[in-house]
Amino acid sequence: MIEIAPSILNADYGHLADQVRATFEAGISRLHVDVMDGVFVPNITWGPDLVASLRPLADEFGARLETHLMIVEPDAWLEPFSAAGAAIITVHVEAAPHLYRSLLRIRELGCEAGAALNPATPLAAIEEVLGDLDLALVMTVEPGFGGQELIPATLDKVRRLRGLLEARGLVERVAIEVDGGVHAATIRSAQDAGATIAVAGTAVYNGRAPVATNLGVLRAACSVG
Repeated sequence: MIEIAPSILNADYGHLADQVRATFEAGISRLHVDVMDGVFVPNITWGPDLVASLRPLADEFGARLETHLMIVEPDAWLEPFSAAGAAIITVHVEAAPHLYRSLLRIRELGCEAGAALNPATPLAAIEEVLGDLDLALVMTVEPGFGGQELIPATLDKVRRLRGLLEARGLVERVAIEVDGGVHAATIRSAQDAGATIAVAGTAVYNGRAPVATNLGVLRAACSVG
């Protein structure tokens, strides 16, 4: 079954620690932290200090924090986020002109290395570094804000990415993550397209039901049978 990586972008910031604890108590082992600078995307979120504040809670449950850097000049922030406790660091190919060097540096810092593609960015942008990735993230919405609907055409990109990884014998080594518009009506389609990790924000943190209940709905929607 596809792994769910809840994004705290849509969590209740006034009760963030409680919601993150509830997330881990529901069996989640990967938490997605969207880092936005208001330049690369039209929104501003947080920096390494938040990751550092969540790290003890993640460690308590044996969970990992993944930071998705939607920022310009991501190389300048690799070391601060690694030092703060990120286990996985993902950079956008559109903001990383020396992508191989960025991925190498992430691994040198002891983190797993990810590369993200915006909806209109072709797979060719990461084709030459597939063997240097731990994670390939396909944006299934335009990055910046939660609550958008998944762009159906992006699932074909997921299928083609899966095919590339299979052809190169990398499908067991490189995770395929989708981010954007993931909810009960779309998560199974993402899984069927070949995604192994699904980032979910408003489907998990929405105020309509407890976190554990929402995660149960997502798991049921993508279960086999």
